[in-house]
Amino acid sequence: MSNTTQPTSSVPPTLFRIGAVAKLTGIPVSTLRIWEVRHHAFSPTKTAGKHRLYSQHDVHKAGLLKQLSKSGYAISAIAALEAAALEKLPSPGAAAPQAATGRAGSTVSLAVVGSGIAGRIASGRFTHQLRGVTLRVTDCFPNLAQACAADFQEKPQMLLVRVNTLQPNICTQIQALARQHGVLQTVLVYGFAQEAVVQTLRAAGILVRRAPVSDFELSDLISSVIWVGAAKTPDGAQADTLIPARKYSDETLTRVAGISTDMQCECPRHVAELIAQLVGFEQYSQECLNKTGKDAQLHARLHAISGSARALFEHALEMVAEHENINLAAPSP
Repeated sequence: MSNTTQPTSSVPPTLFRIGAVAKLTGIPVSTLRIWEVRHHAFSPTKTAGKHRLYSQHDVHKAGLLKQLSKSGYAISAIAALEAAALEKLPSPGAAAPQAATGRAGSTVSLAVVGSGIAGRIASGRFTHQLRGVTLRVTDCFPNLAQACAADFQEKPQMLLVRVNTLQPNICTQIQALARQHGVLQTVLVYGFAQEAVVQTLRAAGILVRRAPVSDFELSDLISSVIWVGAAKTPDGAQADTLIPARKYSDETLTRVAGISTDMQCECPRHVAELIAQLVGFEQYSQECLNKTGKDAQLHARLHAISGSARALFEHALEMVAEHENINLAAPSP
């Protein structure tokens, strides 16, 4: 009588059933299933009898996820990352890296849609261009549908999305997702789209770039909207790490510039005109950045500087308007 085991019931020595993974890592079977089904941490193969088979890499990754989740990371934010990226994640209590000037860096929180792009965010090659700014992933979703249906762990400052095809309905979903969670800036990387759709998103203030996008190009896009200079606004309040969106339209600035006041120095007009000029240069530098090329990093820096200055002068305009009793709200039609 043969002692040979039937192939359909055997498990190769390099693969593990879920019970074995649970014993090796100390993670309950129910938790492993949640991490796989809900957070897409693993993609195990299955036997003819539908039993999950995990690789040695999966076992190693499960151990890393257990350690990092105990340290304070949200499992939804790190589950989709590869083991190599998980190994590079700092302890949540670790000090933020410093910029070349020695100034302590800020932290930008972001939610990531698209598991392939999440691992790149955690790499050292990506982060070294961000001028001492640390990126902290709050949530990570494999696709847009799951992101729209999920509850975020917290309100992120930035939303980073990767989609293959950019259709009008997908644009609507991305904009709705950004509004729902109050993000300051959305960065979108797409595979295919009509130019009219792309231009619509850019007009809405979304940073859009067609794939393939290198780590350098993606970090340029993100650095172009990171606040430059003062850590606080003129009234002493803490400034957002990301540059806030434009607050006043061309019509409002033109109206304020034409208002006659008792101020002999005509500060309302000068400040409104300065904002308009900064808005123009901010848009120009962003257009240059969209063209990529060897000067992309320079244009990213120029866009960040002009945007930061524009936001500061918008605050200055509000101070002047309050002093002169000027209503900055658009007049009723």
